Amino acid sequence: MIMYKRLLITSIVVSCFCFSCGNGVVFNKIQPIQNKVWDKQAEYFFTFEINDNSVPYNVFLQLRNNDTYPYRNLWLFCGEQFGDSSIAVTDTIECMLADDFGKWKGNGITLFQSQFLLKNEYRFPETGQYTISVRQGMRDDKLKGIENIGLFIEIAR
Repeated sequence: MIMYKRLLITSIVVSCFCFSCGNGVVFNKIQPIQNKVWDKQAEYFFTFEINDNSVPYNVFLQLRNNDTYPYRNLWLFCGEQFGDSSIAVTDTIECMLADDFGKWKGNGITLFQSQFLLKNEYRFPETGQYTISVRQGMRDDKLKGIENIGLFIEIAR
């Protein structure tokens, strides 16, 4: 019950912070990792609309891990696809979740939220619908300790 209250309070605080950022927020979605175990084959998709490709955007990946996550880092395979195109751009990302001494870098007590910049002042090539996909790239077939994954897009200032 205490863990549920902490998660609820953390979610409310993060939501308030994100909504207080105002007009520059284009997309903000967080998805739970099923059973807090990220299967190697599980892929998470974020679909959003870009209405103005003349302005730059900052694209952030949001991660929430608990203190049972066994590693300092997390390797991810991120793909970007425009509309119904079969062509997708894929990138490999390393997210450092803890320092050299094992101290979690994210905000929190037992659930740690971290944000990683994927694209800085990025101009999407066209207007329309985009999908970003994320898959874990660790050696574990079943990766424990990652609870949520999210995508946050804002207009760069």
